[in-house]
Amino acid sequence: MDTDKRSLSLEDAAAHFFIDGGEAARGEVVKAAYGLIRYYANFYGGACDREDLFQTGCLAVLKALARYDPARNVRFTTYASHCILGEIRHLVRSESSYYRPGCIKELQYRVDTAMEEYVKEFGEPPSSSFLAKTLNVREASIREVMRAGLVSFEEIDTSQIHSLAYQSFQLPIEDKLTLEKALPTLSALQQRVVEMLYFGNLTQQEAALKLGLTQRKISRIKEETLKALRRELEKGKSSDS
Repeated sequence: MDTDKRSLSLEDAAAHFFIDGGEAARGEVVKAAYGLIRYYANFYGGACDREDLFQTGCLAVLKALARYDPARNVRFTTYASHCILGEIRHLVRSESSYYRPGCIKELQYRVDTAMEEYVKEFGEPPSSSFLAKTLNVREASIREVMRAGLVSFEEIDTSQIHSLAYQSFQLPIEDKLTLEKALPTLSALQQRVVEMLYFGNLTQQEAALKLGLTQRKISRIKEETLKALRRELEKGKSSDS
């Protein structure tokens, strides 16, 4: 994402404000931050009202101006970006009322973490392609995942959510989604085993100890669950064709 020009203008506007301190200079800082505000509003906004998000971002810039300490050796652009990100994300999450599968929540958390780390290091938000590569998912996956919670899960195009490459001993996100859909068809015990092995990342031995079962029993339950998963995958393929 090419933000150097925007970042410099925001940095210059902030420097002028800290010298001048007038309302006109304050307004120039907010105006210079419009690019950052729109980026976060579009990235996190989903079905939220864009004007509400934009106003929230503008207020975040004003808060950043009031709280920023030049002596801490942090660029104002970096500090303001954190403030805008935090305020917009807080508004969006407060309006998230729809069901989100556990694997989607996990991926949203990983997106948030990657976003924050990038902003902290570079003072600007990353591109979607960078996030996708970092998180080992397709770029389209990021867009769909960030909509989750703001719209009904039925409106999420789960066919767009895919891993870039398979990783050893890790179930890819698309299979986790299929597992989530298959959970209601499983027994209560099968569901607990699935949650421990695939979402809690426990070993079979650890799951056996927690449930008071033998590892062999856990292995059998896992195999039964994988058969159910394969049936769901076949259903999905036949419905898509």
